[in-house]
Amino acid sequence: MYRLAILTISSSGARGEREDTGGQAIRDKLPPPDYEEVRYEVVADDADTITGRISEWADSGEVDLIVSTGGTGMGRRDVTPEAAVRAMDREVPGMAETMRAQTLKFTPMAMLSRSVVGIRGQTLIITLPGSPRGVGECLDVVLPVLPHAIELLQRESVQEHPR
Repeated sequence: MYRLAILTISSSGARGEREDTGGQAIRDKLPPPDYEEVRYEVVADDADTITGRISEWADSGEVDLIVSTGGTGMGRRDVTPEAAVRAMDREVPGMAETMRAQTLKFTPMAMLSRSVVGIRGQTLIITLPGSPRGVGECLDVVLPVLPHAIELLQRESVQEHPR
């Protein structure tokens, strides 16, 4: 079982003015028993808050995968990619590029996505669009490689830091 953290980025959602449909779409695509949700939060579109939460969760050692939804577009308040990259040790551009390439088959708007994927410590971080449809389509693309990617990060951790 992989330990999942869901971070929804939405100022109106953080104020309780909007239902978190993106977070629910992540749950629907990454259900138990394969994924156990261990963290969940809705935060405002604030780069420092986003970077802080991703860093905190990844550094806790209690999360294998962080998936965020929202803030990956071209709007002035869409700061998730920059905030996430600040928290990452390394990017995994192939996953983000493949999500864009594959979802372009469904909508030309996919080329406007600024989603990023990366690693902090032993945690994989994936940023997704805010729409449930975008979340689902993007996760469908990366779902087949998620277990292998997470296991590689866990294996590397055990080899480098024996317990």
